[in-house]
Amino acid sequence: MNAPVRRHFEVEHLSVFRYSEPVRGSVMLLRLHPRDEENQRLLEFRLDIAPAAEAAAMRDAFGNVCHLFNVHREHRETSVRSRARVDSADAPPLPRRMEGDAWAELSRLAAPVRYWEYLSASRFARPGPLLDAFAASHGIARGPDPLETLLETAHALRAAFHYMPGSTAVDSPMERILETRRGVCQDYTHVMIALGRAWGIPSRYVSGYLHLEGAAGEQTPEGASHSWAEFLLPDIGWLGIDPTNDCVADHRHVRVAVGRDYADAAPTRGTLFGGGEADLEVRVKVVESGEPATPGEGRPEAANMVSMGLASSAPDRGGDQ
Repeated sequence: MNAPVRRHFEVEHLSVFRYSEPVRGSVMLLRLHPRDEENQRLLEFRLDIAPAAEAAAMRDAFGNVCHLFNVHREHRETSVRSRARVDSADAPPLPRRMEGDAWAELSRLAAPVRYWEYLSASRFARPGPLLDAFAASHGIARGPDPLETLLETAHALRAAFHYMPGSTAVDSPMERILETRRGVCQDYTHVMIALGRAWGIPSRYVSGYLHLEGAAGEQTPEGASHSWAEFLLPDIGWLGIDPTNDCVADHRHVRVAVGRDYADAAPTRGTLFGGGEADLEVRVKVVESGEPATPGEGRPEAANMVSMGLASSAPDRGGDQ
């Protein structure tokens, strides 16, 4: 068997936080470090912070590499720039369908105690009457084969929802997209995770990036981070499925963090001591080695910051997704 072709990507993620009033100090947690795994190798990672701060690296409960830093002096702006080089490859081809009684095998594999965090309801991915009504109205149901069910569900979500940046926020409940049919990648992902868990499939959230190649179904905008879902299946392992773009995750998908939902994998979050309202501008570039790196436009996103001692930060509008 031929070795999979590996592709080399350079990723740059710039987040600039601006505060309406000077802050006395700030603490921030970052999940920007790409994962280093079989189909994705991390070759280099660099983090630059201004005002200058020492970032402490650690692993969270989901195995993500996080960085924590604080600034103990007055400032009106915080800039966080991460640069990474990764190479990735497509996973082995999927079977047309799973063998034997795949649902029974899945029940044995997905022991509730071992995978409880990926089988239970979470803050942004949970069951409810709106989800049940949505699934029934679009013919989304557990079929004879788990793999086919998931792929058909991704296709149904891509058709049912309208991708519209700014239509939801990082703290929007999943019910928002079920009511309006408009949302962004994190909303598509939360709905698909909630459905997978309802069928007894361990399901988790993935944050990262997508290298746009003009493939059929791509609707993720350039200059944005991305998210998709992963599902644990017998003989396959964790399978990434991207309902926003109606595809199986492949070499284009750069994995950064996993968790129960967005709350566990947000690229940035933090606390301000003073500072009034916080605004965030994000620029993301994902280029293949040798591609020209054209300057990207900044995208206004939600700051995902809590302000202590002064006025609360501005309401979320879009989010670092």
